[in-house]
Amino acid sequence: MRIIRKHLRDAHLAPSLINNAPKAILAYSLRCRSRQRIKLDNGEVVGLILNQGTVLRHGDILVADDGKLIAVHAAIEPVVRVGARNPLQLTRAAYHLGNRHILVEIGPDYLQFEYDPILVDMLNQLGGITIATVQSPFEPDAGAYGGGHKHGHDETFAEDYALAQSAYAAHDGHTHEHPHKHEHPHK
Repeated sequence: MRIIRKHLRDAHLAPSLINNAPKAILAYSLRCRSRQRIKLDNGEVVGLILNQGTVLRHGDILVADDGKLIAVHAAIEPVVRVGARNPLQLTRAAYHLGNRHILVEIGPDYLQFEYDPILVDMLNQLGGITIATVQSPFEPDAGAYGGGHKHGHDETFAEDYALAQSAYAAHDGHTHEHPHKHEHPHK
């Protein structure tokens, strides 16, 4: 089995190289897994061993251990698509979904997210929007920090916290430093 350890984003390769490469057609949930076996469109099974936290996007290129390329494609999957009568209503829907810390794809006149009946019910109560379950590739926004939102104090908490604090500290020309640390033991 070939192993893939290299991932290229925004690779400026000759179109013929990409078009002739086998395709890894993956749902979003599989594009978030850094270690797995995947079946390519030509039937070959390959092993994926990428850095933890890597999220594959439609159009990314994978490089196998033999140097051959594999093109990543976002699979068609069921998602909820939200539209609105006007930009204000769509913004309201985005605000409420953002408060739930879910992954959302933001399009020019729509929002998309993975199906959740509670969220669909919440959005129906807003009024002025349309909701439909559609079959579409799902490419949620990566967020301001390029990754997901964490609630715990895991191994990257200190880095994530420092990044967020530095982004917000510059907002009004002063810092929010204080003498104690945010590190504490967990049981």
